[in-house]
Amino acid sequence: MPALSVVQADITTLDVDAVVNAANERMLGGGGVDGAIHRAAGPELLAACRAVPEVRPGVRCPTGEARVTPGFRLPARFVIHTVGPVWRGGAAGEADLLASCYRSSLDLAAESGASSVAFPAISTGVYGYPPADAAHVAVDAVRAWQDAHGPSPRVLLVGYDAASADVLRRALEA
Repeated sequence: MPALSVVQADITTLDVDAVVNAANERMLGGGGVDGAIHRAAGPELLAACRAVPEVRPGVRCPTGEARVTPGFRLPARFVIHTVGPVWRGGAAGEADLLASCYRSSLDLAAESGASSVAFPAISTGVYGYPPADAAHVAVDAVRAWQDAHGPSPRVLLVGYDAASADVLRRALEA
């Protein structure tokens, strides 16, 4: 399998070493993929997230950074929580923060010994990042990381439905 590929799937069901959670700064669950990962991993994930120290009141993981916890009831051994930027029109450093999410997550995956990691489309839900723009940032950031560090871990960009997977595939082929 290639070092970077796209798959349409429910990220909570994938047999990978690590899944990335599009979390919020509190890391206490939420909607979208965050809620789905918390539900699938079980209540132990929430307890592990609560144990992550706050870097300032209410913030366990600042935007652009990542934290790792066990995967608990997921097929994945690890959950890597990262906080993407809220879309503010594109001139507020959103692309740099989003790229940092991918780099920070891949750094943690490699440090954890993960040989495979699955990413959702970070920031494209309630945070409003345009999906095609986010897909290009994701592909560019992963490729740059792999160029600098090697092809492991293998990366899957996960689209939950056909439309989101197609957006990711088009970015990968560009």
